[in-house]
Amino acid sequence: PSLREALRALSMMNVVEIRQGDGTYVTSLEPDLLVEHLDFVISLDNSTLHHLFEVRRILEVGIAGLAAQRASDAQIAGLEELFDESVECQNDAAAFLQIDLAMHELMAEATGNPLLRRVMASMSRMGLASRSRTGASQSVRERTVADHRAIVAAIKTHDADAAARAMLDHLNHVEQSL
Repeated sequence: PSLREALRALSMMNVVEIRQGDGTYVTSLEPDLLVEHLDFVISLDNSTLHHLFEVRRILEVGIAGLAAQRASDAQIAGLEELFDESVECQNDAAAFLQIDLAMHELMAEATGNPLLRRVMASMSRMGLASRSRTGASQSVRERTVADHRAIVAAIKTHDADAAARAMLDHLNHVEQSL
């Protein structure tokens, strides 16, 4: 019974796939599959949201600094384009959310570190619950636009310290809105 419960838990976490009458198989262990179930947990527990922001501060502040050091002209142009789109769709929470995710993903890509990009993709998936909650507020979207303006400007000038500070300010503002 204990083994059966453990296998059932691993199956719910997408670590193994149980095939009736055939056996139990390890999945591909893709990070996105492993964190898929966490959206629900994060959406229910406010203390988990605060833990998520701790992780985001550790990761995304560093990512912003590295992106400022390493971003190509094309990536900077992409960030500016996404920023302009975010300004245009401030009144559309769903579209704004998608652009916000794309901006953070492009910053991770600009680091040139594929592992950071994968970790951020997983973090973004876990953070959908909190982003949906905060993004529903017009005032948070307006503040996010101002924060993103500062982040993009710092990355454009390749100022790693300013980019890191701007990202920290942004994450603190968003967490305060929760």
